[in-house]
Amino acid sequence: MIQYLKGVTREVFRSGHDRSINIRKNVILSLFLKVGSIPITFILVPMTINYINPVQYGIWLTVSSIIGWINFFDIGLGLGLRNKVAHSLALNEYDNIRKYVSTTYAAFSIIAFTFFIAFFIVSYYIDWNKLLNLSSSVTYRIRPVVLMVLACFCVQFVVQIINTLLNATHQPSKSSLITFIGQLATLAVIYLLVQYGSGDLFTLVCVLAGVPLVTMFFSGVYLFNTSLAAFSPRLKNVDFSFAKSLINTGGAFFFIQLGVLVLLQTDNIIISHIMGPGAVTTFNVSYKLFSLLIMFFIIIITPYWSAFTDAFAKKDISWIRASLKKLRQLCLAFSVGAIVLLFISPFAYKAWIGDAVIVPVSLSLTMAIYVIIYMWQTIHAYLLNGIGKIRLQMILFSIGSVINIPLAFLLGKKFGIPGIISANTAVFICMGIIFSIQCEKILNQTAKGVWDK
Repeated sequence: MIQYLKGVTREVFRSGHDRSINIRKNVILSLFLKVGSIPITFILVPMTINYINPVQYGIWLTVSSIIGWINFFDIGLGLGLRNKVAHSLALNEYDNIRKYVSTTYAAFSIIAFTFFIAFFIVSYYIDWNKLLNLSSSVTYRIRPVVLMVLACFCVQFVVQIINTLLNATHQPSKSSLITFIGQLATLAVIYLLVQYGSGDLFTLVCVLAGVPLVTMFFSGVYLFNTSLAAFSPRLKNVDFSFAKSLINTGGAFFFIQLGVLVLLQTDNIIISHIMGPGAVTTFNVSYKLFSLLIMFFIIIITPYWSAFTDAFAKKDISWIRASLKKLRQLCLAFSVGAIVLLFISPFAYKAWIGDAVIVPVSLSLTMAIYVIIYMWQTIHAYLLNGIGKIRLQMILFSIGSVINIPLAFLLGKKFGIPGIISANTAVFICMGIIFSIQCEKILNQTAKGVWDK
C-alpha cells in the first residue's frame, strides 16, 4: 500500500508537462487549505448571526457589498498586472515585472486614498438607514459602520495586490494559505467576542473586515522579504509609463469588472430594497451552501489563468486544447454535485443554521441552476482572460449589466429571491454559449474581427 501511494504521488507531482505539474501541486495544496476553511466559514455564519441578529447580519452583508465595489475600480490594473507579470515571466523579463509591481502599488494607493476622501464627504449626505430599507426599530446610525468598512476595504485594495502577484507567478496556493490564516484568526476573535462581549454591529464589522486585512498585510511583508524579494515594490521602480501599458491591457478588464459588479454584487442591495435586510440573510445562507461548489471549482481552475497566458505566449495550443477539454469534463462532474446538493440541502440547512433562517426549496433550486451555468461560463472566461482575448467579453458584460438590474427588479417583485437569481442565470447562459464558441474559434485559428480581440 505504501509503495502504491508513493507511486501515485510520484505520478501526480512528477509526470506530465511542467505547467501541468505545477497546476496539480497548487490545486492539491489549495484544496487542502479550503477543506480546512469550510468548517470555519460554516461556523462563522451562525456564530455571527447569534452574536448580533439576522437583521444586523444582513446590514453587514449589504454594506460590505456596497463598499466592496472599490475592488472593481482599479481601472483594470489588477487583472492587467496579472497578465503582464505572467507574460513577462514566460519571457524572463524580470526587470519589467519589478516596474509593473511597483507602479501598480503606487497607482492603487492613489486610487484608494482618493476614493476614501470622496466617499467620506459624500456619505454625509446619504441617509443610509433609508437606503438600506431599515425598519424604524433600527434607531442607531449606520454611517460609522459604513465608514469603518470603507476604511478597511481601501487598505485591502492596496495590500491584496500580493494575491494577484502570487496568482501571476503560478503560486495561488500561497494566496489560499493567506486567506485560511485570516479566516482562522477571524474565527478566534469572534469566538472571544461571543464569550466575553455583548452584541455590537460596529465591533463585528471591525473584526470581519479588519482581521483578514492585517493578516494579508503581514503576509505581503513576509513574502516580499523572502520568495518574492526579486519583485518587491520599490519607489525607484515606479514608472507610470508602465501604468499606460497596464491600462491598455486592463482597460477592457475594467468594463468586465463593472459588469461583474452589477451581476454579482447588486443582488444584496436589490433584495434588501424589495424585501428588507432579513431576506439578504436568507439569500446568503443559500448562496454560501451552494457556493461550496464554486469555491472548489475556482480552486481547480485558478492556476489555469496564468498557465493559459504562459502557454499562449509560447504558442502551445495543444496544451490549451487538452486543458480546456479536462475543465469541461470537470464542470459536468460538478454539475452532478450541484444536483446532489440540491436534494440534501434541506437537511444541510437544518444541521447548519437550525431554525434561525428558513430557506425555501425554490431558492435552493434556482441557486443550483445558477451555480452550474456560472461554472460553465467561468471556464471559457478564464481561458479568454488568460490569452487576452477579452473585447467580446467586455461588450457582453456591458450589455448584461444594463439588462440585469431591471430584469432582477421585475422578476424579484414577482417571484422573490429566486426571481433575482434567475435574472443572473439568464445573463450567464447567453455569455457561456458565446464564450465557448469564441474559444473554439481561437483554438481552431478561425477567429476574425471581434472574435479575435
